[in-house]
Amino acid sequence: MSVVFDILTVVFFKMDAGRSALALRVLLLAFFTRHVSTEDYFRMGVNTNSAEAMQFLREYDREASGMCYRVTMSQWRFVTNITEYNRRRMLEELTLSSKFERLSWRKAAAYDSSRLPDPQSRRQLTRLVQASRAALPDDKFAEIQQLITEMKEIYNSAKICPYGQKPYDPHVPRVSYNQDFPTNQYQLANQPYQHYQPFNQENPENSNYCDMQLDPEISRILAHSRIESELLYVWKSFRDQTGPKLKNRFMRYVQLANQAAVETGFRDAGDQMRAAYEDPSFRASVEEMYNQVAPLYKQLFTYVRRRLVQRYGETAVRSDGPIPAHLLGNMWAQNWKSITDLVMPFPQSPNVDVTAEMLRQGFTPLRMFQMAEDFYTSLGLKPAPPEFWRGSMLARPPQRSVQCTASAWDFCNRIDYRIKQCTEVTMQDLISTHHEMAHIQYYLQYAEQPQLFRDGANPAFHEAVANAASLSVYNLPHLQRVGLYQNKSHDPYEVSMNFLMTMALEKVAYLPFAFMVDQWRWSVFEDGVQNMNNRWWQMKLRYQGVIPPMPRTENDFDPGSKYHIVSDQEYIKYFLATILEFQIFEQLCSVSGHAGHLHECDIYRSRDAGRLLSEIMQPGSSKPASELIRTMTKGKTNRISPESLVKYFRPLELWLRVQNRDEPLIGWSSNYHDVALFAPQRGAGPALDTPLVLTCLVCVIGYLL
Repeated sequence: MSVVFDILTVVFFKMDAGRSALALRVLLLAFFTRHVSTEDYFRMGVNTNSAEAMQFLREYDREASGMCYRVTMSQWRFVTNITEYNRRRMLEELTLSSKFERLSWRKAAAYDSSRLPDPQSRRQLTRLVQASRAALPDDKFAEIQQLITEMKEIYNSAKICPYGQKPYDPHVPRVSYNQDFPTNQYQLANQPYQHYQPFNQENPENSNYCDMQLDPEISRILAHSRIESELLYVWKSFRDQTGPKLKNRFMRYVQLANQAAVETGFRDAGDQMRAAYEDPSFRASVEEMYNQVAPLYKQLFTYVRRRLVQRYGETAVRSDGPIPAHLLGNMWAQNWKSITDLVMPFPQSPNVDVTAEMLRQGFTPLRMFQMAEDFYTSLGLKPAPPEFWRGSMLARPPQRSVQCTASAWDFCNRIDYRIKQCTEVTMQDLISTHHEMAHIQYYLQYAEQPQLFRDGANPAFHEAVANAASLSVYNLPHLQRVGLYQNKSHDPYEVSMNFLMTMALEKVAYLPFAFMVDQWRWSVFEDGVQNMNNRWWQMKLRYQGVIPPMPRTENDFDPGSKYHIVSDQEYIKYFLATILEFQIFEQLCSVSGHAGHLHECDIYRSRDAGRLLSEIMQPGSSKPASELIRTMTKGKTNRISPESLVKYFRPLELWLRVQNRDEPLIGWSSNYHDVALFAPQRGAGPALDTPLVLTCLVCVIGYLL
C-alpha cells in the first residue's frame, strides 16, 4: 500500500480543479497493481489477452497525454518565471508523473506484445517497456531520480572566482564597481577579463566576487580571451567545482542504471540506451561513420594547430602533437567557432554575418519569428497556430527571472506549441529562430500520432531535421534572396571559404567529441568505474587529438564538467544528428532542383522540398529510422551516411590539403609526456610504467586507424 499512500500524499497537496480525474486514474492503476511485487512483473509476457492490451494502450495514450500536458505546463511556468513557488509546483507534478510512469510500466510489462495483431500496437508497447528504468524496486527508482536531480543542481550551481581574484578577505582592499565600464562587452583580447560588480562598502563581507557561472561569464572568457594563463585558470576552476563533488554520486548512478537495464532485459545501461536506434550492429555503424569523417577532421585539426602555434608558440602547442584543451574557445573543446579570428582563411574578406544589416532594417524578435514562419510556409508546410503566438516567450521579459536557453515545447494536447527564447537581433539568433521553428513544424506534422509516437524516428532525427532546414538559412544565396546580404565587392571564392571554415569549426570540429562522449559512458557501464578520468582523456586524445593543459588524476572526474553526462542524457544522438542533417539537406536540395555546390543550396519556396520534409516528419517514431531514410533516398540506402557531409565540405577540404601540404604530419602524434598528464602511474622509478605504455600504444593505434 506504500505506492497508494505516496500518491495520496501528493494528490492531497494538489487541490486544483481538473486534476481529480488524473488522480483517480493513478489511484485505480495503483489499486490494480498493489498486490504485485516488482519481481513478479519480470515474468513479462505472461498476459496474452490482446484485447486487454489494446484497451490499456488506448487508456495510456489519453492519460499520458494529460500527464505530459500538466508536467510540461509546470516546467514552462518555472523556466519563464523562476520562483520558489513555481519550482515546488513543478516538482510536485514531476513526482506524480514519475509514479504514473512506474505504474504504467508495470502494467505494460505484463503483456506479451507478440500476441498483439497490430504491428503499431506492438511497437508502442515495446517502446513503453524498453525505455524506462521502472524495473527498479521502489526505493532504488526513487534513489536514481534523486541522484540525477542532485547532480544537476550541483552542476548548475558551480561558480568560480574571477581570474586573479580570491574570495573576500577583509584585509585586502577591493575596487568598487566601475560605472563607466560596459559590462555587456568583453575586454580587449590581450587584457584579462574584468569581472566587475557592485561593491557593498558598508558590508564588504556581503560582496561576493566568486559568482562567475559557466553561462555567460566563463564561456565568454574561453571564447574571447587570448591570455593562456587566464584560459587555464577558468578551465581548471570550473572542473574543480564540478567533478570532485559529482564523482561519488555518478558512481552510484552507474550501479543503479545498470541494475535497471539488466532487470529490463539488457546487458547494461549502455545497451538500453542504444536500443532506441533499432540497429543490432549500432556500435560498429557509428564507428564506421567516424572513420569516414576522420580524414576531414584531421585536415582541419592540422590547419588549426598551426595557427595556434603561431598565436601561442611551441611551448604551448607542439607542432606535431595534440592541442591543449583550453585553447580551442570552448569548455570541452567541442566547438571551435570562437577562435574563428585566429584561423580565418582570408581575413581581408568578410565573414558572413548580417547582424548589422538586420539592425539597419529595424528587425525585432517578432519579425525574426515571422520570417522563420514564412520560410516553412513557403515550402508548403503548416503555419504556427494562434496558440503559438499567444503563449511563446520570444524575448526576455522585464522584471522577472527566466531561463533563456532557446527551446521548442510540445504541450502534448495537439494544440499548444511554444518557443522560449530571449531573442536578440543577431544573425546567430536568426539561425536559432529558424532551428526552433523547425522543431515546432515537426510537432505539427506528427500531431495526430499516438503519444508514444510523437517523437523523432530515432533520438537523432529531431535535431537533424531542424539543422537541415537551418543549413539553407545560413548561406549567401538565401541571405541575398531575403535582402540581408548585398556585399558583392569581395572575391566570392574567399567569402565562400570563410563561410565554410566557420561552418567546419562548428560542425566538423564537433564530430569527434560528440562521438567519444558515449563511447566513454558505455565503457563505464560495461567495465566499471575504475580509472574513469584516465579513460576519458584516452578517448579525448584518440578521437579529438586533445590533451589536458595540466596533470589530471582520478580525483578530478573531468567528465563531470559536461552537463549531459551528469544529467543522464545520451549524447551519441548529436553525433548522428550532425551527420544526418547533411544527408537530409542533400536530399532536399536534390528534389528542389539545385545544381552546384551543396553549401550554396537554398530550398526556400521549394514545394518539393516541403513535401519531402513532411514525409520525414509526419510518421514521428511510428516507423523505424531505416524505413524513413530509405524513403528519403528513394531506395538508395536505409542507413545514416556521412557522404553528404564530406561532399558539403569538399571545397574546404581541398583548400586545407593545399595549406597543409608542407606539414610533416596530418593529424597528431602523442608521446610519453602527453599521456603522463592523465594516465595513472605506479611507483616513482625512471622505468616506464606498463599501463602508461599501453595507453600510449592505444593512442598511436587510434591515430593510425
